[in-house]
Amino acid sequence: MKHKFLFIIYLLIPFEFFSLEDKNLSLNILVYNTHGLPEIFIDDNPKKRFPIIGEKTRYFNISLLQEDYSHHKELSSGLGTESIAYRGGMGTFLCPLCTGSGLTSIFNLPDGWLIDVENETYEDCSGWLRGANDCFAYKGFQIIKITTPNEKDFYIINTHMDAGRRDSDRHAREKQLKHIVSAIKKNKDIKTLIVAGDLNLNSKDPGDMELLQQFKNELFLTDTFKDTQIDKRWSILDYILIKQGEDVRFKINSVGEDRSFFTEEGPLSDHPALFIELSIY
Repeated sequence: MKHKFLFIIYLLIPFEFFSLEDKNLSLNILVYNTHGLPEIFIDDNPKKRFPIIGEKTRYFNISLLQEDYSHHKELSSGLGTESIAYRGGMGTFLCPLCTGSGLTSIFNLPDGWLIDVENETYEDCSGWLRGANDCFAYKGFQIIKITTPNEKDFYIINTHMDAGRRDSDRHAREKQLKHIVSAIKKNKDIKTLIVAGDLNLNSKDPGDMELLQQFKNELFLTDTFKDTQIDKRWSILDYILIKQGEDVRFKINSVGEDRSFFTEEGPLSDHPALFIELSIY
């Protein structure tokens, strides 16, 4: 009887352990440009939109947001009580009219996960009074280190790059991509990687696509949305790119557009809400 009891325990404990481990090592990630310019520059109601966007981030383990410029208070009002938000770099006194990076990363992770976030500002921009006026924002990227409960590390880059369709804008994007590459190569611990955000690389622009391909080749990145159809109303500017590591690998379970980011008045932003669900092993 004793041996039978021990055998049952032997069967049940590993089953429970691996069930919990599998559950804990699955993530769903949102990538979303929130269209958060000051109200004077947009023709909708951000004070209504942003609390709803905040509420929707509760359903994702990680939300990588861009253009959280002027309505962070409203966004925060919709977050869960246990949500942790890391906002990107802010403006400086050298440019009182400039905004911060607009980057915010929100985490709703189970106990046992560790997060470390660093912010970098791009050294190049294009457009003060012309183009998309990108130089009025301290655009850059967040380097996010995630440590799983079983002490596996991987990294995420959340970024928003220069907009505009002029040659000078594309040249700024090229330099910004090189900045990301340089930062990643300096950190020898970065093996497994997700690069996500609004890269402002238009899928219908050959020059932009050349830059994207060079960037992917440089860092051995794969476009997770390569064969995924997004609603035709959107221009493809947002990306989720991954690099598999040797010790840590991703299994992509699903990718797509979360079409719940709408109200009766229309979409909650002028960008699609992209998501990826993955397992880590």
